[in-house]
Parts: sequence; C-alpha cells; structure tokens
Amino acid sequence: MLENLKLMLDMKDDVSQDDRLNFILDSVKERLKMLLGGIEPPEAMNHIIVEVALIRFNRIGSEGITSHTVEGESASFGESDFNGFMDEIQAFIDSQKDVRKGRVRFL
Repeated sequence: MLENLKLMLDMKDDVSQDDRLNFILDSVKERLKMLLGGIEPPEAMNHIIVEVALIRFNRIGSEGITSHTVEGESASFGESDFNGFMDEIQAFIDSQKDVRKGRVRFL
C-alpha cells in the first residue's frame, strides 16, 4: 500500500516521508477496522485505505478545520474521511452478517 500511496503523491523515489506515510496508513487501517466492527479489512478494501490516507496526508496542518477560504479559493472538509466509501463499507458489513448467520442442530 505504501508504494501505491507514494505513487499517487508523486513521491515514488522519496523515502524521507516513509515513516509518516506508514503511520497514516496504519491509522487509517485501524479506523477502518473499527468501522467494520473489529474485522480486519480484506485486501479488496486496500483502495479505501490508500484513498483515505491520501486525504489525510493532504490535510496535514488543517486538522479540525471544516472549511477554509484564501483569496477566493475555498475548501471544505467532510466530517469523516470515510464518507465517500460508506456504501462499500456497509455492503461488506452486510455480507459478513450473512456469513456469520449459522445454524447449529443437535440431533
């Protein structure tokens, strides 16, 4: 995931930010795990981790700000960096409910 994040940030050959990027990736992964009810995020959700890590990296220095305007240019930030992915997250949670429903029969 680090390589993909660095590629998106155009930092492919730069190792100076690796510790920070790995921390962000780990933090995002743990938050996603919490959103999934404690289930380890499957590999198919790695794109969510990378995309949210990119959002978090780009917001460094702007934590807690909901909107910002400078010389006519404005930016607003959602309440959760995961908002754009909640449909996918909910679909995964719903699929796990089906898997966990099992029956035990005693004969």
